[in-house]
Amino acid sequence: MKPEVFEYHSPTSAEDAVTLMEEHEDAELLAGNQSLGVQMANRLAAPDHLIDLNEIEDLKYISETGDGIEIGALTRHTTIAESDHLDRELPLLAEAAGEIAGPSVRNMGTLGGSLGEADPAGNYPTVMTALDATITLQGPDGTRDVDVQDFHIAYMMTAREEEELIVSATVSTSPFPIGRTGMSFQEIKRVPHTWPKLSAAAAVVVDDPDADEPVVEEARLAFGNAADVPLRTEAAEDAVEGTSLDEDALSAAAEAAMDASEPAGEMQADAEYKEDQVGVFAKRALQAAYDNALEE
Repeated sequence: MKPEVFEYHSPTSAEDAVTLMEEHEDAELLAGNQSLGVQMANRLAAPDHLIDLNEIEDLKYISETGDGIEIGALTRHTTIAESDHLDRELPLLAEAAGEIAGPSVRNMGTLGGSLGEADPAGNYPTVMTALDATITLQGPDGTRDVDVQDFHIAYMMTAREEEELIVSATVSTSPFPIGRTGMSFQEIKRVPHTWPKLSAAAAVVVDDPDADEPVVEEARLAFGNAADVPLRTEAAEDAVEGTSLDEDALSAAAEAAMDASEPAGEMQADAEYKEDQVGVFAKRALQAAYDNALEE
């Protein structure tokens, strides 16, 4: 099957893209073409206008800000996965990017496309939630910043207005000092090219990696596909902060994470199984992040 007839647009700036979105209310945005192209080929989507964002070079970058790292919306998964800068300062992002589908998808898929699709099973929504990222949107009236937890509002729905474009995501590195921080991304995936049945993103900061029993100063823990939006489990984080991550602390975190989860059942993973695995992966991700902090 072939797509319906449509008019093709290829802007070279975010401003031009926003103008086209104002002019064509029914337009669809094309970034990495990992989802929309399939939908159009099967006539599950039939836009009259297609705005291809791939020529907007200014949205393809990874750069330092005053206290963090900013990533342009059109940065490819492969670029993020292979970034030495991210591997050093925010390895959770690089690790999660490297686990997305296969090489063909990673070579073309983009950060903004994944965030805009807002699938709660997606790697970026989960990791950005754990890292408390800020999403920057550009519209007719300029840019605005949205906290990632306010950005995801329901299943595959975001705070982006119809005439707005995701232009970047920024993560502060201040909470994650190099040398005392460990991160880990864990997932259940039956087939490499599919969405995870469940994923967990964790970051742990310890007081002194060389101590006999390093104490957790700060923890972050978020889950993908455990609710209708990416799930940050602050009660689980609180359960391990101030501890040396002993079994009691891990069990308390697992229990809190399970209480917060509301997973939907799916093929090969019913809701009860996924809720149980939230507890398992809470322990696994936090322990791996803690261990990584001691190896820094």
